[in-house]
Amino acid sequence: MSLELDLTGKVALITGGSRGIGAACVRLFTQAGASVLFNYQKASEAAQKLVISCGPDRCSAVQSDLIGEGSEEMLVEETVSRYRHLDILVVNHGIWPSLDQPIDELSDEQWRTTMAINLDSAFLLVKSAVKIMKQSHRGGHIVMVSSTAGQRGEAFHCDYAATKGAIISMVKGLSTELARDRIYVNCVAPGWVATDMSAPVMADPETQQKITSLIPLGRIGKPEEIAAPILFLCTPLAGFITGEVFNVNGGAVLAG
Repeated sequence: MSLELDLTGKVALITGGSRGIGAACVRLFTQAGASVLFNYQKASEAAQKLVISCGPDRCSAVQSDLIGEGSEEMLVEETVSRYRHLDILVVNHGIWPSLDQPIDELSDEQWRTTMAINLDSAFLLVKSAVKIMKQSHRGGHIVMVSSTAGQRGEAFHCDYAATKGAIISMVKGLSTELARDRIYVNCVAPGWVATDMSAPVMADPETQQKITSLIPLGRIGKPEEIAAPILFLCTPLAGFITGEVFNVNGGAVLAG
């Protein structure tokens, strides 16, 4: 690992870390030398395998349902309890209800659930992490995962798009608010990525062809291709970058 990408001595909390983009982040951050705590909701077996793979001396998993009701603060506190401080927060968890829902048929329950998981919990995580980072006077990095949908919307998925657009607004506001505390705040905006979340949609060849035809690079992304820019934003190489929307979607945000 290049010295410029060395995170030795840093502590990272990565949400939704058992699979997909989150798991790729956990692997990459531990390879860069960071100590990492990540949460999982149901995938206990996958989480434990990841811990063993990355090394239990520098990686640990905690079951936590991030639904905007207080478990977020406990997750931050658990990170500090295990590793003494917190330098990096990667807000990666979230849901994308795959069923197309016209606005007049979208249930209040689905709207509230998407908001609670994708936005309310993100707010509580950032609030708790910033408190710790300010107290430590070590500065810090926060990277939030948004989406192409947060920039151009997504028909029949207004709940998801609304949360991802709000994430971008949070990043822009917090980046200037927290700059004096040396806390960098950025977001990465993927499009379609080969994860468990997208697998049911991509299983249909016709749908897959339609989706990839709208991506200038002609394919969907790999989790590692999203994790790498997230890592970059937490290193000295990104020392003059804050408040940025880092599009990592094969050009889809420009052409879709």
